[in-house]
Amino acid sequence: MFTKAIVKSVPKTIARGITSATLGEPDHDRAREQHAGYVGALEACGLEVVVLDADDEFPDSVFVEDTAVVTDRCAILARPGAESRRGEVRAVESVLSGLYGDVECVEAPGTLDGGVVLQVGDRFYVGLTRRTNQEGARQFSEIVQRHGFDASLVSLRRFLHLKTGVSYLGNDDLLVAGELAENDAFASFDRLRVPPREEYCANCIRVNDRVIFPAGYEETKASISARGYEVIELEVSEFRKVDGGLSCLSLRLP
Repeated sequence: MFTKAIVKSVPKTIARGITSATLGEPDHDRAREQHAGYVGALEACGLEVVVLDADDEFPDSVFVEDTAVVTDRCAILARPGAESRRGEVRAVESVLSGLYGDVECVEAPGTLDGGVVLQVGDRFYVGLTRRTNQEGARQFSEIVQRHGFDASLVSLRRFLHLKTGVSYLGNDDLLVAGELAENDAFASFDRLRVPPREEYCANCIRVNDRVIFPAGYEETKASISARGYEVIELEVSEFRKVDGGLSCLSLRLP
């Protein structure tokens, strides 16, 4: 169960964020409206939401998940693979230090984005991508193992982050898309495969007894609902324009 979430408000500079998308520039006012809806959904799931001030110096800073990984035993500061994003960690470090005391961290030459880390029970799956290198994944794995967790590495060819293409719904149900749909690392799960035309919705989040899900992906939504999950749909079009998804927008704490 999650009890708290940390989010960061939308910077006015969001249109300058790093992106490979070709969907046009995000509209700041609309992004703020969508972000407010996201915060409301987290609160509806029973979470206390800590909202950090926007930081216009860092256009991607609304995607707070990439700055850290939080567990019931420790908090680990990431070291984003994009050098322009590394300053985002400072604001999150101050909050996590107040909640956890000492926090662990990934150090140079390691790089790790929080979005490459998927937790399922006591195991972490860590994606190796152009933003997360072997050294960062090694450091992260050693840290979580010291705290009683296991870790497995998953190599990616196309996805920016592991959670771009996989979400854990609970009850051994795993939503998977693209290159991860047949990955042997997830062979033990009951895999719900997302059709290629709906690939974006593979990034969703299970928050307590609900699944927060991007609006507009009816086939996958029906598959999730058929498993008995209550779905909250949210419009996140402006964040998709800068390669962002639902998990990217918060750190969710037990």
